[in-house]
Order: sequence, then structure tokens, then C-alpha cells
Amino acid sequence: MKIFGKALGVLLSAAMTVSLGAAVVAAPAQAADKSINIGWTAWADAEAVTKLAKRVIEERYGYKVELTMADIGIQYQGIASGKLDAMLMSWQPLTHKPYLDKVGKDVVDLGPLYTRARLGWVVPDYIPVDQVKSIEDLKKPDVQQKLGGKIQGIDPGSGLMQASEKALKTYDLKGMQLVSASDAGMLAALERAMKRNEWIVVTSWSPHWMFANWKLRYLEDPKGALGGLESVNALVRKGFYQDHPEIFEFLNRMVLPIGDLEAMMQEARQTSYEQAVDNYIKNNKARIDYWVTGKL
Repeated sequence: MKIFGKALGVLLSAAMTVSLGAAVVAAPAQAADKSINIGWTAWADAEAVTKLAKRVIEERYGYKVELTMADIGIQYQGIASGKLDAMLMSWQPLTHKPYLDKVGKDVVDLGPLYTRARLGWVVPDYIPVDQVKSIEDLKKPDVQQKLGGKIQGIDPGSGLMQASEKALKTYDLKGMQLVSASDAGMLAALERAMKRNEWIVVTSWSPHWMFANWKLRYLEDPKGALGGLESVNALVRKGFYQDHPEIFEFLNRMVLPIGDLEAMMQEARQTSYEQAVDNYIKNNKARIDYWVTGKL
């Protein structure tokens, strides 16, 4: 995948686009230049939050916001090295712990954007609960046969996939294989199976529009392999406050109810994320004004 970042020429102060490989090679925005670079990954919740922040920052502060799509590990590296300004999708305390263990001392955590997030394995509600209620039930030979021996996953290397690999070992699911794909690939597999009334188990998380679109349920995780409730936090590079104090303060105040986020994601499926963001700003003026001004 090609990932594009922004580098500022010292003499010309002009932007140039570069192709990224294993790491982000952009330079942070400078205070004199009202532009910032936010990393993101095409997960439904991250897309909604990131595009909402971009719109408000551009319209209310007059900044230019560039979005750099990158794998999650590259985003953490970019923030830690100062080559990305911010990311709005740091899952804590468990999901992204391996990344934070490596770079936590080199980033600034602004706290939760939203809470009550969670990870898990999900099945269609038509699969009988007396046959498949818990991850433990995936050990049953007849259940494994009906599932084709597969658990449909998402991006390889994501926190959810790392936790799912751990769950396979924790529950000793030797007859099951974790299959990686994009978020879109997981959703396509789920939709295909549900149209055929077939058995399937997928890795997923909340918030996600899929729960408003289909009747689904999380499998119980009695051993806690996939963790519990999480918060999703904003991270910025060191020195970001000194360079962009208004944007730092805005991101520090930006908190969404998870129900609002899920509604925005569901609306985006029917229209677009841009339209959903427009409507959210229009319908939540007091909240947006507080994020921007700090005044209640």
C-alpha cells in the first residue's frame, strides 16, 4: 500500500508528496505554517472521528489538514519520531499496548475521544446460542466443521488480530485458522454468509455500524483473552502544543458519546462520511462550539 505524507522544504516552505514504505517520512508542520498531518486507517470509527476533526479544524481554525493513511504501527512510529502530528485512534489499555510499550514515552496522550469501546469475536444471531455461546464452544468438532475451520479477521498486524492470535492460544483452538483481510473484506465475508444463512465468526469491535445493520452478538470471552472495555485516545507528537496550541486544546476537549459515533457511521453508509460529518456539525452546534472555544 502506498502511503503519502507531507514534508516541508526549509527554504521554500512548500509541500511535496512522497511515497512511504515501511515508515512515515514526513516532517511535522511548523507553527508559522497553519497545516497539520493526521494519520489514520480506514476503520469505520476512525474514519468518522478523523474526518470530523479535519472538518472542524479547517473550518473553525483556518488550518489545512492532510490525512495520511498508514498501518497502525507506522502511525505510532510517525508520532514518536515527530513526522506525523496526530492520530485519533489509539486503543487503550490493551489493544495497542504493544505499540505504546515501545513508543509511549515519545508521544503525548490527550486522553479519550470516546469510551466503552471493545474488541471481540462476533457471530450472526441465527446461530443457536445453545451451540455457540462462548469462544470455548469453538473447540467443538461439529462447530468447527460448520465454520469451515476459519475465523474471519481484519488487517494483519492490527491490535485486534494480535489479540485474536492470543485468543487462539489461550483457548487452544487448534482446529481453527485466523484469516486476515481488510475491514471491508471481513464485512463482505460476513454479508455473504448471512445472505446464505451460513455459519461464520468474525473479529470485530464496538463502535461499528455492523451492529445496527445486522443481528449479531459477541461470543463470551470467559478467559479475557480479547480484553475488556477500552477507550480510544488522541495522540500528538512532542512539541505539538508549542507549535499549535489551539489545535492541541481542541483535540483535548474533543469527546464524543459512542452512540453519536455509531449513528454517524450508520448514516455514512447510506450517504458518505462527508455528509454524515456535515449533519453532525449542524445538529451538535453547542458541542462543537465547546470543543473549539472551551466555553460551556
